[in-house]
Amino acid sequence: MARLSTPPANAFHTELASARDWPLRSYLELGALSTAVPCARLHAKNILDEWGMGSLADTVELLVSEIATNAVRASASTPGPLWSQYDGLPVIRLQVASDRDRVLIQVWDSDHRKPVPANAGPDAETGRGLLLVEALSTAWGYYARDGQEGKIVWALCSQG
Repeated sequence: MARLSTPPANAFHTELASARDWPLRSYLELGALSTAVPCARLHAKNILDEWGMGSLADTVELLVSEIATNAVRASASTPGPLWSQYDGLPVIRLQVASDRDRVLIQVWDSDHRKPVPANAGPDAETGRGLLLVEALSTAWGYYARDGQEGKIVWALCSQG
């Protein structure tokens, strides 16, 4: 079974703090519906093309797809207070930032439970998403902001 590859807290907080100053940033909020995933994927692909980082577009698009899929499932199944709503629907939030060499993907969902890689059998049609995230990203993990509902699952990609 894969393990959550969260770097030491200080290393991640340093990375996250530096990402706040990265010159390229994008944000998208979507209803937690099945249509959110292709919208998030297309947004990530288009924004990387706009930023001239097309070489990372396929990898980032796949990472966004896997993380957003989990976020939609988590938010749709989480009862209780929601961060924001569209016509009574829970939402997910995608943030993409870049320093022109690295891309940080962050997806917020309303579920506070940590993401856990599944033990997908050889015939399973689902359950491999976090294994793909671990394989394709430089690092990944999750965190919760103090005083806020839900969690943020993040993945970092680097060129070269």
